[in-house]
Order: sequence, then C-alpha cells, then structure tokens
Amino acid sequence: MSESTHGMWSSRLMFILAAAGSAVGLGNIWRFPYVAGENGGGTFVIAYLACIFLIGVPIMIAEIVLGRAGRKSPINTMQDLTARSGARSGWQVIGWMGAIAGFMILSFYSVIAGWSLAYLFEMASGVFVGAGGDFASAQFGGFTGNVWVVVGWHSLFMLLTTFIAARGVGKGLEATVKCLMPALFVLLILLVFWAAISSGHFVEGMSFLFAFKTDQFSGDSMLIAMGQAFFTLSLGMGAIMAYGAYLPKGTSIVSSAVTIAVLDTAVALLSGMVIFPIVFAHGLEPSAGPGLMFITLPLAFGQMAGGQLFGTLFFLLVSFAAITSAISIGEPAVAWLVEKVKVTRVTGAIAIGGLAWLLGLGSAFSFNIWSDVTLLPGRSFFDTMDFVSNNVILPLGGILIGLFAGWFLDQQILAEQLEGTPEIVIKLLRVLMRVIAPVCIFVVFVMTFVG
Repeated sequence: MSESTHGMWSSRLMFILAAAGSAVGLGNIWRFPYVAGENGGGTFVIAYLACIFLIGVPIMIAEIVLGRAGRKSPINTMQDLTARSGARSGWQVIGWMGAIAGFMILSFYSVIAGWSLAYLFEMASGVFVGAGGDFASAQFGGFTGNVWVVVGWHSLFMLLTTFIAARGVGKGLEATVKCLMPALFVLLILLVFWAAISSGHFVEGMSFLFAFKTDQFSGDSMLIAMGQAFFTLSLGMGAIMAYGAYLPKGTSIVSSAVTIAVLDTAVALLSGMVIFPIVFAHGLEPSAGPGLMFITLPLAFGQMAGGQLFGTLFFLLVSFAAITSAISIGEPAVAWLVEKVKVTRVTGAIAIGGLAWLLGLGSAFSFNIWSDVTLLPGRSFFDTMDFVSNNVILPLGGILIGLFAGWFLDQQILAEQLEGTPEIVIKLLRVLMRVIAPVCIFVVFVMTFVG
C-alpha cells in the first residue's frame, strides 16, 4: 500500500512538525528543566542526550518503520505486519496497548491541558498582577476545587481536540501543526529574550540548568535520564506509528527521527531558559509539575514589568503544546474506529473524543469531589490512570516495539523502509532496537516499582 486511506502528510517538514508536536507537551515545560537542574545540570543534559540516541531515537525509528510499512492504524498495522513477517499473532498486542494507553492518557491529559487554557485567560485578565504567594496558591486551589470549572475547561479542550481530529490528516492535523508549531517556537524564543533582558538572573538560571554539577549526578539521575528520553518522544502509545503511516514513501525515516528528537530537546532546554531566570529573580523555589506551572510562574509573572503580556504568551505557548500532543494521542483510536466500523472520520473523532471526555471526568473529579477516592492503593483516579498508562503500558509497549522491529519483523520490510540509509547505520540500529533500548527501558520499568 503506497498511501494511507486516511490521508498523507504533504511533505517531510509537515511530518516532522506533526511528530515534534506530538512529542512536545507539558512534560517538556514543567518537568525536564527541573529534573535537569536538580540532577547535575549540564552533566544530566549530556547523559540525557546520550539516552535519546540510544533509547528514544531507535524506538521512534522502529515505530515510524512499522507505521509506514502498514499504512493503517497501529492495531491493524500490527495485524498486517505480523502476518507478512510470519510472526506469532501475539505481537498484535503492541497495537492494542498503544491505542489503549493513548486513549487513557488523552482522558486525563485533557483535564490538565484545560487548566493551561484557563490560566491563559486568567493571566490575560491581569488577575496575578502584583499578587503574592498566598493569593497564587489560593487561586489554584480554588480553581481545581471547583468541579464545574475544571469539567468546563476539560470539555472545552476536548472539543478543540475532537474538532481538529474530525477534519482529517490534511485539513485537521496538518493544518493545525503547520500553524501552531512555528508559532510555538517563535513564542519560545521571544520569551527567552525577554527572560534574558528583564529578569536580571539569566546567568543564575543558566547555571542551574547547564553548569556541570557532577556531585549531584547519581545512579538515580541516570535512571531519570533514561526514562525521560523514552517518555519525552511520545513513544509506545501508537501516536508516532499512526503518524508514520501518513509519511510519504522515499522520506528518510532516520534523519526525520533525529530532527524530531533535536526539536523536542530544544523546546525542553529553551523552556528552562525562560522559567528559571524568572523564578530566581523573585527568590522562588524551583519545582516540577503543576506547582511550577500554576503557582510559581503566575506569581513570578505577576511581579514583573510586562509580566501580564509575557505570562499570557507563556500560557499560549503551553496551550499550543498541549493541543499538538492531544491530537496525536487520540489518532490511533480514531483511525482504528474508522477502519473497523467503516464510519466517517467525523463520527470516529466524535466517538473517541466523547468517550475520552467521559473517562476524563474521573480525573477531573480527583481534584475535588473524588479527592478521597482511590483505585490503586494510595492513588486517586487521576494518579491511577497516569501510573498505569505511563509507567506500565508505555514502557512495555516500547520494549515490544524494539524487539518486534529488531528480531521478528521481516528484515526485507525493514530494509525497504530504511532504503538509502548506510548499511553500518542499519546494523547499529538493529543492535539498539534488539538489545540496548529494550534493556534500558526494562531497567527503568523495574526501578519504577522497586524505587
């Protein structure tokens, strides 16, 4: 099959922007800069880059190879490729795991992404201008504690995601990333310049992120680097495989994957260059997660000259990143439903979006009326969905993808998809797919439970 029935990317650039948009999400902005600064700065960055090319890029290449070879949804692609390769049908579980994990992640990702949309308007309204720490904390607590507000923004974000997905590959996915990804990079660079000029603590922020603090780098730091290298590229959830199905024949998969990894890493580093000078300028403690995004940064922006404008631009950036990730996360399930039930793209997108919205209500309630409800021991509905999808299904999916592409996929199919790639690079990729990447991901998987 030379083309996917769902449509095709118009160019290599569009695929790169789309896949980079899938990879670039909230984790790049609220997690990576902090863990880098706390785990050795420049030392961590070097280790992370090594892990990206030993773990992330090989698995990404494997996903794209499988996607373009199958030209269908991840579920049907794996059914097709196992048959063509004479492999056991059990390998088809890769497609199902990816679609299920992506669906679960979309349900709770929409809740947090809804917060970023809400704070875009909060920041633009000037609510945080001159605000103190107690006000910023109370504002966030009041926001997440109001079930109707949280559900409302979750609903709005899911509507946006569903609308884009319903328009298809060309008019929906490509048109969106064509506009939002360049805008994201422009906003990010603009914010870096503003932080450098106005914060007065740019050097301190750069030192936190890039200084080689070898005494702070440990075995745990290496595990964090390995895990971040895998999770940051949206691997194991079928999104990259689905996007690979729309990649034109003849486009270099290897160079595309490397470019995507570089862009994803650049966003994470540039985000740190924006965040930490601002945080240190006001004597605030750097942190990771929602506290950084929705308490510390609004407080800092509110105390700076021009903070209302640039804080608004920052949350616009965050919202762009969230949307480009969300549309990719739901794509495997939408594509499968269109293929399986023979419904229109609009019907498939509405069905998946509606079901994800419904499941996401449990995560929305976890911050208010269900705050005392647990599924797994000590974990709320939101935490359970996050843990099962990100810490169980995705790593296992990544391991299986590497093993299948390296050992069980018909090697003629692999060679065809990597046509034009030097033989020595293909041999290196086989080693990385077959052994290095799966072993590293397995170590991270085991240590998640042991730790």
